[in-house]
Amino acid sequence: MKIDNKKLLMSSSPHIRTEENTRGIMTDVIVALFFPFIMALYFFGWRALLLTVISIAGSVIFEWGYNKITKKENTTGDLSAVVTGFLIALCMPVSAPLFAPVIGAFFAIVVVKNMYGGLGKNFLNPALSACALLYSWPALMSVWIKPNLGDKAISMFANVSRSALNPEVIAAYTPLGKMKLGFLPEAQLGGSDTISSLADVAIGNIAGAMGEVSAVVIIAAAIYLLVRRVITYHIPVSFVATVAVLTFIFPLGKNIGYLWSLYSVLSGGLLFIAVFMATDYATSPITLRGKIYYGIGCGILTVFIRYFGPYEEGAVFAVLIMNCLAGAIDNLTIPSRFGKIRRKVGKKNER
Repeated sequence: MKIDNKKLLMSSSPHIRTEENTRGIMTDVIVALFFPFIMALYFFGWRALLLTVISIAGSVIFEWGYNKITKKENTTGDLSAVVTGFLIALCMPVSAPLFAPVIGAFFAIVVVKNMYGGLGKNFLNPALSACALLYSWPALMSVWIKPNLGDKAISMFANVSRSALNPEVIAAYTPLGKMKLGFLPEAQLGGSDTISSLADVAIGNIAGAMGEVSAVVIIAAAIYLLVRRVITYHIPVSFVATVAVLTFIFPLGKNIGYLWSLYSVLSGGLLFIAVFMATDYATSPITLRGKIYYGIGCGILTVFIRYFGPYEEGAVFAVLIMNCLAGAIDNLTIPSRFGKIRRKVGKKNER
């Protein structure tokens, strides 16, 4: 048999061949992110587009610049920086100052991602880390704009100092803001309050971060990612189910358990973070049991932080904490090697 110009490739098992690559996976994630992004444009106007463009552009520029300075291969083509910038923007309120996504992009791309070796070597989710950093400016990052006032907010924020803004005109409680006080989102608290029914929370007609407001659209994006096999159901389902069960059993105040549970799941960034960030390959476990334990841990910490922490949203910090434990979870849940027999402590393993 004659073989001309053929290479004999030798590699260790498992011998899996696939056409998937990083760029293809990131393309699917970008398509899924357009679901909540379109709703952000609908509810908050063109300022949502402006913040998103700045965030994505900043992420790509910092990725390119870091590779250029360190004389490494340009990795902007894998689109991971685009995804990071997209996520950072959608985690912000539409009232965020224009420098916020730039700071977030720098911290995510340069500090959290590339200083630890680049894509796949970071132990924290870059976009979530940027969101946590931006919480250092609570006065700038906690002005929640009423839906359909985004374009009006652009002119107001451009021409009037923040201290002179009339919160009665543009600001509103988020559903989680009311729940932090022990009330259901449908309760009328007066002042700058707007009523938020369960339908409003599901569709997205509420104040909140740009990408988190529409639960229905985020679920549709999750289905797309599941069909495309970009993510598996283990982490999002165990994450959300844990929050649902705990809030059903332990509602705040005198609220009905099932209503409190529904609002807890649909409100805030829980669904968005569970679908797009908790499932990050580099910062979550790889074993099936590990993914479930990881999701349960995220859910427990989310409820704990929401109930007892200073911030309304606990999912950001819950996932970051569990990121640090992902490696330990993998070590505890890794399957035994084929043929290995476990013996009692003190005796050697036999094969």
